[in-house]
Amino acid sequence: MNYARFLTAVSAARKPSAIRMLTELQQRSPPSLISLAGGAPNPNTFPFQSASIQVKNGQTVTFDEAAMKRALQYSASNGIPELLTWMKNLQKSLHNPPTAGYSPENGQMDMCVTTGSQEGLCKVFEMLVNPGDNVLLDAPTYSGTLAALQPLGCNLINVPSDQHGMIPAALKQVLSQWDPSEIHKPGSSAPKILYTIPNGGNPTGASMTAQRKKEVYELARQYDMLIIEDDPYYFLQFDKPWAPTFLSMDVDGRIIRTDSFSKILSSGLRLGFVTGPKPLVDRVVLHIQASTMHTSTFTQLMVSQLLHSWGQDGFLQHIDGVIEFYRKQRDAMISSADKWLKDVAEWHSPSAGMFLWMKLKGVADTQQLIMEKALEKEVLLVPGGVFMINSSDPCPYVRAAFSLSTPEQIDEVKTHTHTHTHTQPITDSLSLISFNRLSEDSLHSSKRLCDNRFCFSTDAVFFFFIY
Repeated sequence: MNYARFLTAVSAARKPSAIRMLTELQQRSPPSLISLAGGAPNPNTFPFQSASIQVKNGQTVTFDEAAMKRALQYSASNGIPELLTWMKNLQKSLHNPPTAGYSPENGQMDMCVTTGSQEGLCKVFEMLVNPGDNVLLDAPTYSGTLAALQPLGCNLINVPSDQHGMIPAALKQVLSQWDPSEIHKPGSSAPKILYTIPNGGNPTGASMTAQRKKEVYELARQYDMLIIEDDPYYFLQFDKPWAPTFLSMDVDGRIIRTDSFSKILSSGLRLGFVTGPKPLVDRVVLHIQASTMHTSTFTQLMVSQLLHSWGQDGFLQHIDGVIEFYRKQRDAMISSADKWLKDVAEWHSPSAGMFLWMKLKGVADTQQLIMEKALEKEVLLVPGGVFMINSSDPCPYVRAAFSLSTPEQIDEVKTHTHTHTHTQPITDSLSLISFNRLSEDSLHSSKRLCDNRFCFSTDAVFFFFIY
């Protein structure tokens, strides 16, 4: 593939940092090397000496004095070698990417570590998206993606989707306005990239079927597009076998995949990964060299030590436990929604992730509901419009997360209803409130707000039926 045609002028102009290259060369050299080149601070001046971190299974992640000196020092921009090697082996084991055996110039699979997958996404977009470019995605989508893309001045084109993800026939219809034989001609406005969250999409919970992925990939081949496979909920698929990934079908080297440890190890450690063709991953690393320089060496070493102690089998056993937790949370949310919300909302049960996407019946726009009704009752919700390309368009949806509360809290119901409850318009009777995880005090305070109302609390969402 001709990867140069996809690069922005800014990305194409990036050059390797000589200082960064010398730093990485020094770290690969034997201790006998005497270097006066690098500008690294002397670790003997750092106040931290050692650390011991207890893991829930009884293991300990330990940093002795030598390990701590390394953990607190600069490291390679693409990631520490032992973590990269472990993750590359995992990707090959899980996805068996055809490109693993390709030559670098032909799109050999490569990886780099990023400070959360959000950094990876932002740097991938900067690498590929010019002002005025047409970019395909299936909205509603992750608000962080919209926040990263919209300032780039591109035209976001929505491809219709449903509970099974992007609809290939709809994608084909969108692409039909361009002639595949003319997409490489100068001045062509044909889209060069397609973005999607294939599993447990944020906010919809939608998961793309294997057949749809195959059809979307074939259309990407026909129109010579790159696919950005943003898959932070890959490890939160509730049913096995897990769906095959775009990376597993990538015979051309046109998939750029982002993974995250945020949902399965820690969101605060900020560890993500970009996997894709080496010529493009190299461009991402050049951007890292000139911006964040590298992801925290300490967190990389901590996670690497844990993963090596677990091995792939131990890691996947941990994943099974995480899946079981979220499956129970999902089931509790659906059970409570079935019990209390059937008359006022509709939804599909997600097969992955941590979100329930609900359409409120009789409500044209939840933004107005929140600003005019809910705030009067001192309740709050981020409405579904924030996940749309044009957030000012009316949107009847809300997103409910089921990640933090217990099933008992999800189903906690207090009823003080009037007999005329179901005859009132929903715009008069329904307000919704979204919080981060609630403390016991705030939970009890919220209960007091429910006098003469029908109230049911979820993980990050309180449903107030206000009469």
